[in-house]
Amino acid sequence: MWALIIIGVVLVVLVLWAVGVYNGLIRLRNLVQEAWRQIDVELKRRHDLIGNLVETVKGYAAHERGTLEDVMKARSAAMAGGQSPAQQAQSEGLLSQALGRLIAVAEAYPDLKANQNFLALQQELTSTEDRIAAARRYYNANVRELNTRVETVPSNIVAGLFHIGRAEYFEVEGEERDAVKVDFGQGTPPQA
Repeated sequence: MWALIIIGVVLVVLVLWAVGVYNGLIRLRNLVQEAWRQIDVELKRRHDLIGNLVETVKGYAAHERGTLEDVMKARSAAMAGGQSPAQQAQSEGLLSQALGRLIAVAEAYPDLKANQNFLALQQELTSTEDRIAAARRYYNANVRELNTRVETVPSNIVAGLFHIGRAEYFEVEGEERDAVKVDFGQGTPPQA
């Protein structure tokens, strides 16, 4: 009789433990999904700002058609839905490179550099880039926590039973790690 009671208590404890681990994994998975949605919101804001920036530059630099088209193509690719975090990071990296070339075009147009709309859009874009970086850090921290739980014993047993897998990090790869450097002539004076 005591053996049945002990086995029953052990089974109840195991079930309660498994439920607790499962709930923790689901909480982490939901945090990862929420963090990804925050990144998505900021990326959409960035895409909208880039569209407005391109329109502003068009008025001043109509013959820079190739650069403008590159930015719009990269923007369209970045806005495409259904991308994994790694694919989204790659698309955003290409967009950042094209955007850097667009901003560099402004160096040749003093009127554009002084345009209040252009300056406001550029400032908003910088602010948005900062928010994307913060959201990416938050997302990656949650991914790290989920992946650690999914891979470590004993929670990996529950994760395997309920098919809770690892999440992808949102990382910028390769040369995109370097920030685009733009000088509007306010740095060092030109050499004579």
